[in-house]
Amino acid sequence: MLHDRDRIFRNLYGFHDAGLKAAISRGAWDGTKAFIDKGHDWIIDEVKKSGLRGRGGAGFPTGLKWSFMPKADPRPSYLVINADESEPGSCKDREILRHDPHLLIEGALLASFAMRAHTSYIYVRGEYIREREALQRAIDEAYAARLIGKGNVHGWDFDLYVHHGAGAYICGEETAMLESLEGKKGQPRLKPPFPANVGLYGAPTTVNNVESIAVAGDILRRGATWFADLGLPNNTGTKLFQISGHVERPCVVEEEMGIPMRELIEKHCGGVTGGWDNLLAVIPGGSSVRCITAEQATDVTMDFDALGKLGSGLGTAAVIVMDKSTDIIAAIRRIAYFYKHESCGQCTPCREGTGWMWRVLERMERGEAEKREIDLLFEVTKQVEGHTICALGDAAAWPVQGLIKNFRPVIEARIDQYQKSHAREAAE
Repeated sequence: MLHDRDRIFRNLYGFHDAGLKAAISRGAWDGTKAFIDKGHDWIIDEVKKSGLRGRGGAGFPTGLKWSFMPKADPRPSYLVINADESEPGSCKDREILRHDPHLLIEGALLASFAMRAHTSYIYVRGEYIREREALQRAIDEAYAARLIGKGNVHGWDFDLYVHHGAGAYICGEETAMLESLEGKKGQPRLKPPFPANVGLYGAPTTVNNVESIAVAGDILRRGATWFADLGLPNNTGTKLFQISGHVERPCVVEEEMGIPMRELIEKHCGGVTGGWDNLLAVIPGGSSVRCITAEQATDVTMDFDALGKLGSGLGTAAVIVMDKSTDIIAAIRRIAYFYKHESCGQCTPCREGTGWMWRVLERMERGEAEKREIDLLFEVTKQVEGHTICALGDAAAWPVQGLIKNFRPVIEARIDQYQKSHAREAAE
């Protein structure tokens, strides 16, 4: 269990003031100029040594991503911070925006300096009205105190802008976000070219998650070794976990990477409703990853590698717990509808496949399908997965694959039940 001394987000629950004075008393903005004086490459090397992996879902090494930015380019460089937290089950970044925004602002300055960027944009989810207002207040405070802006006390001219989205899930994809920032329809771009070469306004750009940027200041303050010693090898540091669904106390909590899932749920959430034996399934990383069974959840640790071995993923660490009262087919059908609704329609496999999968699941939920359709549905998920410009096709396919892989007998039993009841009705 994480010690209080190792926490990065000391105002996660908003018990204290989110303003600049209170943030400084908690350690923010301490030594920032000294880090900048050490140079661009020093910051990138420290973040590399810390082992920090992106907290937005993909888990790509953050320092390595920063190092892809060009060192001598006549074009301006940009940092875009992804606060479009639209993944069902995910609600960690909003706590940072509301209660600890100065950690994000300081991290944005340090990351932008490391990548030789003078401008950064924070793209906020359309539904996050109060969160955006809290963030803007903190940014105004930072400008007033000359912590950011032109001619600031840190010696690196830096402007930070908040852009409010309109509530489209697809804009959480980095290139769709760039299109939206440019005032165009939020549709993913083909890659290559990658944003580090041709990003916002055709210039070098890095897109990072809120949490990935917000921890940068503390990594530099406390040292890369401190962060690397927390968690597990290749899965270092602390992480914000969000647990919802059938638990006694849903919550967002900062814990060490690699904490056992059962410990996370029982220690911080008061356990599964009705006890651990009442657990049916868990979606461990937000709605886009494959669900795992209660048996798998008992021993698995919350990290990229362990969950990857189970065919699932850590994603944003949004843990959705389902007890035995859940109709698992209905739950996945509801998720399938979400991806159908949020598809941008640019790629045929996703545009057509998401709707087709949802309609089949609707029939399976009622038991009206044929058993042979289970394999057909799985085959279609494979035709969607990996065949689209962005990962929304994968996100739509994986929950359905998890259902078929882990709960096929439930689907078959539903079909048998439907056929028996209709055979009875026909006999009468």
